[in-house]
Amino acid sequence: MAPHKKSKKSKRELKKLKKRKSISTVVPVEPKATESDWWDTFWRKNSSSPGCSVPSDEAAGFKHFFRVSKNTFEYICSLVREDLISRPPSGLINIEGRLLSVEKQVAIALRRLASGESQVSVGAAFGVGQSTVSQVTWRFIEALEERAKHHLKWPDSNKMEEIKSKFEASFGLPNCCGAIDATHIIMTLPAVQTSDDWCDPESNYSMLLQGIVDHEMRFLDIVTGWPGGMTVSRLLKCTGFFKLCEGGERLNGSVRTLPGGEDIREFIAGGVSYPLLPWLITPYESNGLSASMSTFNAMHEAARLLAVRAFSQVKGSWRILNKVMWRPDKRKLPSIILVCCLLHNIVIDCGDNLLPDVALSGHHDPGYGEQCCKLVDPLGRTMRENLAKFFHQGK
Repeated sequence: MAPHKKSKKSKRELKKLKKRKSISTVVPVEPKATESDWWDTFWRKNSSSPGCSVPSDEAAGFKHFFRVSKNTFEYICSLVREDLISRPPSGLINIEGRLLSVEKQVAIALRRLASGESQVSVGAAFGVGQSTVSQVTWRFIEALEERAKHHLKWPDSNKMEEIKSKFEASFGLPNCCGAIDATHIIMTLPAVQTSDDWCDPESNYSMLLQGIVDHEMRFLDIVTGWPGGMTVSRLLKCTGFFKLCEGGERLNGSVRTLPGGEDIREFIAGGVSYPLLPWLITPYESNGLSASMSTFNAMHEAARLLAVRAFSQVKGSWRILNKVMWRPDKRKLPSIILVCCLLHNIVIDCGDNLLPDVALSGHHDPGYGEQCCKLVDPLGRTMRENLAKFFHQGK
């Protein structure tokens, strides 16, 4: 009689038994705090910092330090998780020798961008070194720049109709698609990199950031990387947005016909630093204004201030943009600026409230006077006159 053959099932059971025996022989070790505890550790260490008015409530405190709620924080982590896990650089450990979790990496990067404090100060708050803060922040910036693109894009036609409706309801401007403004990001440069191009009218070295915002102060379009020595009107002409508008590929939606029969095309509202164009309407100069011109200017200014407030908000929330950057890499600085604008939009898109108390109390470009642009397109002048007439007639 042939010998009995062992079944596959019995072999598996023997393997499991051996595994259980090997596990049972391991001496139990007291578990250390995991990186999931990073917030508790950070909160205990930093919630009562001298000279810092931190809210006593933990949820408010979290937003105080990182500018986002915990839910929005988790969403941001989900966007960059794959990148932060798949490309682990060397040295990403804390002082206790453990690898940093994705959540702690995101927290370090957000704190660096939100506070604008030195890498040494941010590292001390989290128990990591300066080089770790540098690595973590840049990896986060690279990841979010790629993964959050959908949070900053030009609206489709349906969304644009909603924006135009909100602008008209709030400011009385028919067919207005947004407000435009620009600001300076100030920096110090090594002597070998200084040039008149980067030296702006206030004798600072700076980089320009231009943005177009909707009725909720969400950025719809930004451009940066250009030297602060440029005028705003010249900056506009260097942008892809300008070329698209001039080519009829943007702000080319439905035309609004006013009661008097005048056609108003889609446009954005800008200040006196911009040229008066058919698709970019600026205010009348303040000398000798008629009643209709004054009314138009008031309506226009209220809408334009959305862009001013958006820049005050983004530079106040992400204070790295409002500090004088010490010798930044001019190739990397545009990415830092873009990511701060993306974070601003993510807060809005997630239904998270922008913190009004962190916005800059004054103008986002203190000390900079508006450079008046004298360029006037005849079609732009006609459209502005039609809008002024429309307001004067009380619709």
